[in-house]
Amino acid sequence: MYVSADKTTCAVSSLCVYRVPEVFDQDEDGAVEVLEPHPRPELRDEVLRAVRGCPTRSIHVDEEPEAPSNGAGVAGPPSSRGA
Repeated sequence: MYVSADKTTCAVSSLCVYRVPEVFDQDEDGAVEVLEPHPRPELRDEVLRAVRGCPTRSIHVDEEPEAPSNGAGVAGPPSSRGA
């Protein structure tokens, strides 16, 4: 499971933060931030409830299996090894 969120459409309702604080937080303006894009399996149901409860549908979940890691990290571009 991969969780992402669109800050530009977030209505700052905070429902996601209250429901799954291990996965969601708010930035200084109150917009959603994803703390853990690959939440533990036991949080799956709560994450999906947060997705369904988002009034602006700003939270997205990809249920596809994770691709093998290339060692570059979740948010970064592939590393330039041997450069």
